[in-house]
Amino acid sequence: MSEPILEDNLNKILLKPRFKEELLEDKSAILKKFEDYFKQDDSKFRTKTADSHIVIDVPDEEDHFWSPQLQIEIITEDDKTILKGLFGPKPQVWTMFMFFHFAVAFAFIVFLIMAYTKYSLKQDYQFSMYMCIAMPILWILFYVFGQLGKKKGYSQMIALDAYVKDILGSSIQ
Repeated sequence: MSEPILEDNLNKILLKPRFKEELLEDKSAILKKFEDYFKQDDSKFRTKTADSHIVIDVPDEEDHFWSPQLQIEIITEDDKTILKGLFGPKPQVWTMFMFFHFAVAFAFIVFLIMAYTKYSLKQDYQFSMYMCIAMPILWILFYVFGQLGKKKGYSQMIALDAYVKDILGSSIQ
């Protein structure tokens, strides 16, 4: 959990870096540790819990469009307690990005069908082909914007990571 983005090569590419830690205490003790820390902690981080899921957000005064959110799930697997973490944008940002990606994919298919139809009818299909070329370029731009956003929120990601380490203390194996 030392550097969430640079932990492995896959997390350098992913827009939502993940990590997994094996813990020394059982699930209920870890959840209690988080619950107690949230009650007594005067931390600036905003937290939400539901069963074995924990969501930690950056403080309101530091919040910006690209601010990350840490989603934690604590599970028991093969008699071991596992903490799974996922750094990602806020759900609204992620939903917007997914909508844009699907819109571009849909437009690509529509322009591809238009180009084929116009080609079959021996009509001018130049505009449709230009749009078919433009759509993948737009996809690449969305990916680049996502990576830039992840880079902008990296320091907040490190702060969230340190916050969780502080809570877990010696529970990390």
